[in-house]
Amino acid sequence: MPPSTLAALAQLGADLAVARLRRKESLKTWAKRIGVSVPTLVRLEAGEPSVSLGVLATALWLIGRDAALSGLAAPSEDRGALELNVRQAQSLGQDRLRATAKAKLARSKQSP
Repeated sequence: MPPSTLAALAQLGADLAVARLRRKESLKTWAKRIGVSVPTLVRLEAGEPSVSLGVLATALWLIGRDAALSGLAAPSEDRGALELNVRQAQSLGQDRLRATAKAKLARSKQSP
């Protein structure tokens, strides 16, 4: 797993721990609300990547942040795909430019 991804998971886990602590919830109570064991909650708060997405989503739901999940992989935020679209559009523009130039040249050859 890329180091930046591991760091992001660690930060997310730490942020979830802070959210729990700010609500004055114990590990046991919070784990019960999420539907997991205390060791699983500890792993989530430690940012371990093996914790399931469902557990993470439920923890986010508890703090009212689950709606953010729907935008994480939104096509409008997919920079790689957007860059491909731009390159494809540029290529299409160049193709159209060549076709227009070719058509003008053909018309000029047909004109007396």
